[in-house]
Amino acid sequence: MKLPFFHINWNQDDIKSVQGVIESGNYWCLGKEISEFEEAISKYLGVKYCVTYNSGGSALLASMIAANIGQGDEVIVPSFTFIATAYAPLYVNAKPVFADVEEKTFGLDPQDVERKITNKTKAILPIHYGGVSCDIEALKKICKKHDLLLIEDAAEAFGAKFNNKKIGQFGDMSIFSFCQNKIFTTGEGGCVVTNNDKLYQKLKIIGSYGRTLEGDYFTDPTDLDYVELGYNLRLPSMLAALGLSQLKRVDSLIQKRRKAANYLNKGLKNISDIQVPVYPDNYFAVYQMYTIRVNQSKEIRENLKEYLKSKGIPTKIYFDPVHKYSVFKDMLKNEPSLPNTDILADQVLSLPIFPDVSISELDYIINNIRKFFNK
Repeated sequence: MKLPFFHINWNQDDIKSVQGVIESGNYWCLGKEISEFEEAISKYLGVKYCVTYNSGGSALLASMIAANIGQGDEVIVPSFTFIATAYAPLYVNAKPVFADVEEKTFGLDPQDVERKITNKTKAILPIHYGGVSCDIEALKKICKKHDLLLIEDAAEAFGAKFNNKKIGQFGDMSIFSFCQNKIFTTGEGGCVVTNNDKLYQKLKIIGSYGRTLEGDYFTDPTDLDYVELGYNLRLPSMLAALGLSQLKRVDSLIQKRRKAANYLNKGLKNISDIQVPVYPDNYFAVYQMYTIRVNQSKEIRENLKEYLKSKGIPTKIYFDPVHKYSVFKDMLKNEPSLPNTDILADQVLSLPIFPDVSISELDYIINNIRKFFNK
């Protein structure tokens, strides 16, 4: 058997939604689908505003600019993340400050975050690892105590909840990604959501060259004003249409992921050499990734990775600590002490998971992991 690491769920409605925009012969950019998609996201997440962009990375950039973060400011980030999180402060000439993670959710450790706060700290930028909330309430309290912005990198966590409250409702701003391996996808794309009117107004103009948005740029003869430096970060109309189609069945996609994760948990939980991702009842995980921990050593983890590869089961390591990449090593005077990050980076292994994974495929994964450890 040869498994994919992930597989995109699509149907004929997705095709028709994109086809309809193409066949219109007009407004492939700035079409009505953009505002419809943004309104649908806002409604689903229970927030006032949403602004879409052409990627999650662009959404991070926009959030930094909207927050007026810049030269001399510090943003506390995890190293146990995709590199875009740590890049975000650099986009605006600010400094990323790396804090450690806790072992329950692999999210930022509130105690270490508080230790890293200085008079230069402007914001805390946590991630929700693999589709489960970090200790977001504790981080929100820290932000309130120190008058800091909370900007959630929720790229992997669309639909996740903490204490029955959807991720995206906690931060001053929250970014999501619609890249191809996410909970639902437009191929590439992302958004920022917020309940703050002023942030929303800034977010709107940042992604379209910094111009005021009254009127239609492509057909309205009115001269529009350019009020601040901006970029072209727009999401095309056909991708917004695709997102609308995908979003209609997102709850079903999440349910399928959770069902697959629960099946893997049951099949793997009695293997003493690994830990499966099990969370307290007040954490509603959407399992954008399914990540186990191999307890014994990095060598055993690597051997398991190669063994599964030989059986046609792809795996990935999410994540290697980003502060150890050359781009950060060259700018850090001293390597930060992140013991939990180092431990997790040597133990984690993400297994295939996607909405349409079959029971036979899940059994194949479980049985091969059992065989490896029985040897």
